[in-house]
Amino acid sequence: MSRLHINIDALKHNIKQIEHIIKRRNNTWTLVTKVLCGYQEIIEEFVSMGLHSFGDTRLENMYSFPGGNHSIERWYLRVPPLSITEKIVDIAEVSINSEIATIRQLDKHARAAGKTHKIIVMIELGDLREGVLPGSLIDFYTSIFSLPNIEVLGIGANIGCLSGIVPSIDQLMQLVLYRELLELKFGHKLPLISAGTSATLSLLENKHVPEAVNHWRIGESVFLGNDLVNGGTLKGFRNDTFILEAEIAEIKKKGMVPIGEVANVAPFDTTYENEFELSPGQRGRRALITIGELDTDVRGLIPMSDSCRIVGASSDISVIHINDEDDSIKVGGTLRFRLTYSALLRLMNGRYIPKIIKRDSSVSPP
Repeated sequence: MSRLHINIDALKHNIKQIEHIIKRRNNTWTLVTKVLCGYQEIIEEFVSMGLHSFGDTRLENMYSFPGGNHSIERWYLRVPPLSITEKIVDIAEVSINSEIATIRQLDKHARAAGKTHKIIVMIELGDLREGVLPGSLIDFYTSIFSLPNIEVLGIGANIGCLSGIVPSIDQLMQLVLYRELLELKFGHKLPLISAGTSATLSLLENKHVPEAVNHWRIGESVFLGNDLVNGGTLKGFRNDTFILEAEIAEIKKKGMVPIGEVANVAPFDTTYENEFELSPGQRGRRALITIGELDTDVRGLIPMSDSCRIVGASSDISVIHINDEDDSIKVGGTLRFRLTYSALLRLMNGRYIPKIIKRDSSVSPP
């Protein structure tokens, strides 16, 4: 049976690493939980550690955040559609924003609910995703500054989330200058610059993050331990947090080159490496696992055995080439994979692969 193993102790280890990094700067941070897709048992484990600030992009997921006596700060981390502003005010204390009309709607609903809704004004710095253009920042802030039920906590940016650009000290310094400009112009303090992310963590090693950047939104580095700039695993972090175990349904020695005319009839890009340069008569061992594109981003599966490599997938099956010398791989056995962020996200969002929580505090970080 295929299953996704979730190592709670490894996740807690990574959270403690983040806490150490952030707190030594006297900064605050929000755990971005969207990859969990509302998996409440894990979130409750994090709350028991003392975490109090959680962010997500789906209202459905945010309803899994504990309420009641828990002093949880909830951040809505997707640019709000006008149609759900009332729900955002109901469930979230903070949201990120870049549209005046949306902020006015948030103010309206907050006033009706007797609340003050907090916002971060997002600024476009080159990733070409959400954000106010710097040239219109003064006019933008003028339009929202006096809204009675809106509190502007600060400014922020997303860098590297869409275009994949590496965050730079120049971009972060721009935010520092924009905050100084707004504070001088309006005589009002903006407590936060929210620009620290998983992609920014590696800059800290070289002390390239300005001290004024004081709020972090961290997800991937907690959940996978990834160093997004340099590759590999961040120093001191664990990458054994999520392990996919996939059952082997077939092993056969087959030809390495398809037989027949090749045309674009498959529903997915079914070849993951150029095997068509191999000789037509060449044969190799292939294993079929019962996980496909319906379950995850198969290209994001990273075999934990050097004997294996993924060569293709359909909706329900992935094909793995295995070395002839490795006789430990058998039908009914399993192959294990680490995951990229995209593969993990789709697995957590899916309903076909069981999720198994485990505790393994005895394992040292890799």
